[in-house]
Amino acid sequence: MPTDELRAAMTDRVERGELPGLVTLVARDDDVTVEEIGVTAFGGDVPMRRDTPFRITSMTKPIVAAAALTLAEDGLFDLEEPVRRLLPELAGQRVLRAYDAELDDTVPLSRPVTVDDLLTFRLGHGMIVEPEMDPPVPVVRRGEELRLMFGPPEPRSLFGVDEWIGRFGSLPLIHQPGEKWMYNTGSLVLGALIARATGQSLGAVLTERIFEPLGMRDTGFSLPRERAERLPAQYGPELTETVATRPEHWVEEPPFPSGAGGLASTADDYLTFARLLLNRGVHGGTRLLSEHSIDLMTTNHLTPEQIAGGAFLLSGQGWGMGLGVGPTRYGWSGGYGTDFFVDPSQRLIAIALTQVSPFLWNGGMEEFMKLAYRP
Repeated sequence: MPTDELRAAMTDRVERGELPGLVTLVARDDDVTVEEIGVTAFGGDVPMRRDTPFRITSMTKPIVAAAALTLAEDGLFDLEEPVRRLLPELAGQRVLRAYDAELDDTVPLSRPVTVDDLLTFRLGHGMIVEPEMDPPVPVVRRGEELRLMFGPPEPRSLFGVDEWIGRFGSLPLIHQPGEKWMYNTGSLVLGALIARATGQSLGAVLTERIFEPLGMRDTGFSLPRERAERLPAQYGPELTETVATRPEHWVEEPPFPSGAGGLASTADDYLTFARLLLNRGVHGGTRLLSEHSIDLMTTNHLTPEQIAGGAFLLSGQGWGMGLGVGPTRYGWSGGYGTDFFVDPSQRLIAIALTQVSPFLWNGGMEEFMKLAYRP
């Protein structure tokens, strides 16, 4: 395992002041190496530990996708069915004539939005990545006014599923269903769909379907206070602390948990989930997901044009259901500085957890992924 070289490289970045600390995990089957490097905050003295909880943001998406597929396998909904059966608030949505059009300049949907569209991020709504928006276009401004949290998971939603989906249903879509890949919104709507299909909160469904069967005791939309107070400080692009540092956000589950980015977890908990994917749906001799569902999650569903439209978010890789798919591996990052990938050909799982956003683009994450492959 790449212990010495990886630890030395990550320690060097900590000593250069790029981040206060991180936890890394590299596993080949049962051979697991964990590195606990640095501290949880700049200027602090609390060491990073193997069981330190992290806000995993968009690493939430694969977990929610997996839970949705267990519900589909049990017949609570079909992937090809329109979402309006369970989310009738969306039945009247129309589509903007152009992404920057006024909200009343719309055309009818060419076809209904399906559950598959949510999972593959082709429902017609999400982050607009080109061209640069300054000021934001009308549909983005209206989403901000409605407090639909299409960005980071903080501040958390102030209202429940019914209110959230009603507000979203008042917006037009940006593109026709199936036309383009657009990031993030699909997982938010999917969280609402899961809650409606089961009559339970999204957190309760994830606990029942994923966390309890896998023994993921330190993962959730909320944490006990003593665990919440151990969350590392979170730093944005200028290495200044953000609102996400406040532990009180995590003591109670929000009214509408973000299926796009609302979970906190640990390295070992996420390893257990990643192993479920690597082992093609089986955990401890028990099948939790069918091989077909694993294939749906880990196989690219996008056209070359849709991949290109994903710009820097996809960086040329494809998209399965809830995660990115490359030629030999699949996985995804979280915007606060977390990442995981699985390479089935190497039986390799790699996880890096920090709370410094620039780690994703300053070369740190790229170096980690490269060194994870070293024998």
